[in-house]
Amino acid sequence: MLMERYQKAVDDLFEKVRKTQTENIIKAGNMIADSVAAGGCVYFNKICHSIENDLIYRGGGPIFYKHFSYNLNVERNARKRDRSDLGIETEGAQARYAINMSDMRPGDVLFVSSVSGRTASVVELAYEAVKFGINVIAFTSMEYAVQVEPVHSSGKKLYEIATLTIDNCAPAAEAMLDVDGIEARFGAASGIASDYILWNITSVAVEKLLEKGITPGILKSANFPGGNDYNKTVIEPNYDQFGW
Repeated sequence: MLMERYQKAVDDLFEKVRKTQTENIIKAGNMIADSVAAGGCVYFNKICHSIENDLIYRGGGPIFYKHFSYNLNVERNARKRDRSDLGIETEGAQARYAINMSDMRPGDVLFVSSVSGRTASVVELAYEAVKFGINVIAFTSMEYAVQVEPVHSSGKKLYEIATLTIDNCAPAAEAMLDVDGIEARFGAASGIASDYILWNITSVAVEKLLEKGITPGILKSANFPGGNDYNKTVIEPNYDQFGW
């Protein structure tokens, strides 16, 4: 059955993550704990089609994970013209502006993700964030990334820019299984692997904070009796005051 093949592929994927990424997972957890303990903040840019939402303000998750995103819409209806003679630098401009206008500080942690390692907007954000002094943790598929060319002017891909890179162990081009009668492969790997990795990282971070004498705010389910009141009266005020 295709379902059983998929289950086996996921089991193998998780095993590969454990065997190859445990050291970096621990490093990432320590990086988060050190930043939070020092008053820093932890941000998530979009991770593999918004997997980060499984950790942000969720029952059982820490209060200190926050979104970071930006968008600039420019309405332009004029005819297209060549502006190369103006020497306007556009690469990284949005990312620089977003960081400068945010409440980020050096020493904060920012998670970013590009399975291929070459997504222009993600690479630009990582590049500008590292220059700003932010610790960038990148999720990518190393099998995929080494097979593609960079698009950033630095000539680098995401794993060559980030403070710490974690391989989500997805195969090149993402999907895991060949299925008879279907041209494309089936079963995306990066999302489910990234979610698994993120909760592992969080486990390390929570444990390290406890070792430092800091009890991180862990949210209760807002839909369970008393959960929302607990979050609003205990967890959120504590985060606002201490950052954890």
